[in-house]
Formats: sequence, structure tokens, C-alpha cells
Amino acid sequence: MPTFTLPSRCDRAAAEALLPEMVAALGTGALHIDARECTQIGQAMLQVLVSARHTGEGAVIEASASLRDTARQFGLEAELFDGDGRGGAL
Repeated sequence: MPTFTLPSRCDRAAAEALLPEMVAALGTGALHIDARECTQIGQAMLQVLVSARHTGEGAVIEASASLRDTARQFGLEAELFDGDGRGGAL
């Protein structure tokens, strides 16, 4: 399971840097995304995370309280964290 650690500030630049690495890891199993240090998250990174959950074998996201709060505000909590056979929060 390839692991990706998100920075504390997950802005567009962070999303753009992470996306090619995630694409390269497709086909190697479910992705593990460590977002426990994430304190700020933008729309671009949320889009990358939703895509990761629905692409290939999915993704398991370890989320910070800040990421969970932001996901809840945007109505993405179930999309990112509920278990559906494609990964979920640890």
C-alpha cells in the first residue's frame, strides 16, 4: 500500500505536487494517505482526495480533525471517510 503524507497546508500547489505521484502509484494497491498533520485544506486537495477514493483500488485516509471538519462543511465526510469497500478512515 503506497503511503502519501500530506503537508499541514494542503493548498493547490500541494495538490498539484501530489497528483502525479498518486497517478504513478495506480495499480499498486489501495493508497494510504496520512493527513493527520493537515491543518488547512483547499478545494483542489479535496478534489484529489475524492478522486483517490474512487480510482483504482481506492484510498485509506487518516484524517486530522481539521480535515474532518472541512469535509463535513463541504458535505464530503461520507465521500472521504465512510467504509464502502474502497478504503476509509483508519
